[in-house]
Amino acid sequence: MTDKLDNINEEYGADLITLVDDDGNEHEFEFLDSIELEDGGRYVALVPTFSDPEAALQDSAELVILQVIEENGEEFLEPIQDEETFNEVSEIFVERLSEEYEIEE
Repeated sequence: MTDKLDNINEEYGADLITLVDDDGNEHEFEFLDSIELEDGGRYVALVPTFSDPEAALQDSAELVILQVIEENGEEFLEPIQDEETFNEVSEIFVERLSEEYEIEE
């Protein structure tokens, strides 16, 4: 599944990103952090947002980590295919975000 990076909104203090999946469904996430590895790979950490407060309370706010892919001048977000890379990137984000957020592994 490839998600298109559609919008980053900084108006209200939170960086919101709307991703459009392969089926055309929109999903809104809060952008938490990004990193670039020495090999040039770029990655982002996101959490889903909810318009319904009850849904937000029920959700575990799972951290979503995606790779930034550039094609024809457009940026897309894709799941990380390589398990070793995913583990390395996840570790970095957990370390960086654990001071601000309660993260369960």
